[in-house]
Amino acid sequence: MALRIEDYALIGDTQTAALVGLDGSIDWLCLPRFDSPACFAALLGDDSHGRWLIAPEGEVTRTERRYRDGTLVLETDFHTPGGVLQVVDSMPIRDEAPDVVRVARCLEGRVNVRMELVLRFDFGRVVPWVRRSEDGGLTAIVGPDAVHLIPGRPTRGRDLTTVAEFELEAGDDVSFVLTWYPSHEPEPKPVDGLAATADTTRWWEEWTGRADLDGPHGELVKRSLITLKALTYGPTGGIVAAPTTSLPEAIGGVRNWDYRFCWVRDATLTLQALMHAGYIDEARAWRDWLLRAVAGSPDEMQIMYGPAGERRLTELELPWLPGYEGSAPVRIGNAASDQFQLDVYGELMDSMLQAREDGMPSEPAAWRLQLALLAFLEKAWEEPDEGIWEVRGKRRHFVHSKVMAWVAFDRAVRTVERFEHDGPVDRWRELRDRIHREVCERGFDAERGSFTQSYGSRGLDAATLMIPIVGFLPPDDERVIGTVEAIQRELVRDGFVLRYDTDEADDGLPPGEGAFLPCSFWLAEVLALQGKVDEARELFERLLDLRNDVGLLAEEYDPVAGRQLGNFPQAFTHLSLVGAAIAIGEGQSMRSAGPGVR
Repeated sequence: MALRIEDYALIGDTQTAALVGLDGSIDWLCLPRFDSPACFAALLGDDSHGRWLIAPEGEVTRTERRYRDGTLVLETDFHTPGGVLQVVDSMPIRDEAPDVVRVARCLEGRVNVRMELVLRFDFGRVVPWVRRSEDGGLTAIVGPDAVHLIPGRPTRGRDLTTVAEFELEAGDDVSFVLTWYPSHEPEPKPVDGLAATADTTRWWEEWTGRADLDGPHGELVKRSLITLKALTYGPTGGIVAAPTTSLPEAIGGVRNWDYRFCWVRDATLTLQALMHAGYIDEARAWRDWLLRAVAGSPDEMQIMYGPAGERRLTELELPWLPGYEGSAPVRIGNAASDQFQLDVYGELMDSMLQAREDGMPSEPAAWRLQLALLAFLEKAWEEPDEGIWEVRGKRRHFVHSKVMAWVAFDRAVRTVERFEHDGPVDRWRELRDRIHREVCERGFDAERGSFTQSYGSRGLDAATLMIPIVGFLPPDDERVIGTVEAIQRELVRDGFVLRYDTDEADDGLPPGEGAFLPCSFWLAEVLALQGKVDEARELFERLLDLRNDVGLLAEEYDPVAGRQLGNFPQAFTHLSLVGAAIAIGEGQSMRSAGPGVR
């Protein structure tokens, strides 16, 4: 039986990542980068599609795990009748090639340990050719890809699986190092697993040590920031939405998408969370990635790109993989890359303004890009789009999309006013006011007292919670209050928020999905902005209870089954957690300071 999604933990090297199961298995690993064909794809099938297990043989009475404080180095303790085995997993910040380092250490007594390695390439489809190396390790090759295993104990082959069985006594430790490299090149120099683990620990400690984390939720914000940093693609500055593909939004359903790409929306919001903590270098790297990725005609700007800025993200189905718990099809690539989504222009303009306000050095090319995008948006904002939720039905005039078009022009005006850039500011002010009037007239249902999902519809959309967050209307505006109350009344299930009602919406897909965790954090943030700090904190803490034992969250949650759903861990969820934590912390500070303090 498959582990639950929340039974996994993340390790990574800011170029790719792996998921480590509570049972000591690595079931998902793409090498050499996030969107490469997997080396381990058991999460989407079974053990025959790739897996790397290090665990005690026989009975395990208790399992505990944790990240080393301020790091992405994972420690898992397996308690057995004979002793305690600790497995330390990490991916060193690479010099030459990506490495996965696993250290098995006996903390108490004596433990029999089993290592099983099933290597599969092309997303679990291809069995590599394996041979022994001169250094006593193993080399596995398929086409352009090769991996080299440096085992800490002798191995043997059995049924297309590499196996090692050994005993450890208290104080013993042994490392296993798996390294990817191009098959036409020599094997990389050997890696000392113990030294690499220590170096990786120090690297993460130094990174988190630079964070400016004031407020009552500093530790949980730190864990989310580490997760967001792990989803950055170091060589280019791109930020992927998640390290996985096709983890379902409903078990057995078809809403299974590939999230191993850089959404402009997710990346800009992630950037804002990192900037809030003082990580200006990440902001500069993302800006430079953006300038390269969207270079060309403004009307050809995509909503997402590959980690290095690739544009062609053709969506394919992989029929040889049955999917997580039978949730098919498994997809790679994402057809939504061809969609038109207005909101990305607003998120981009907002993040660039915040970056300037936070002290990021000016780049003339960045403003020229913004001018070109705004010139395109002056006409494009009146067009229907697929919206933030990437519907696969007909295009519509989504309210959230129009609000974010307003944000684009609003931030452009503010950029000119604050930083003395050149631009047609009078025309932008006029457009900003025109969009605002239209949204309030066509996107608001006076009878229900709520903003709707799209012009002329009666359906609700949790994305309209962004209206007070981005400053389109103040939090205490009657229309905002009515919208929040309507969402609480109609889109909240078992205490958590749905994106919209998929049973009623014409989104081009069968109905059914879990509660959407980013939207739930948005609701907590809006409640805090409205001064309802106790209510906001209650929802926030209920959401925090959904985190797994190492503080990670997926995209969605099934409140009936009590389990996480969707790609994991999800940047969108963690950055929304950061936003809610900041708003609640500020709300508590204002209330404790007394009346009249804003």
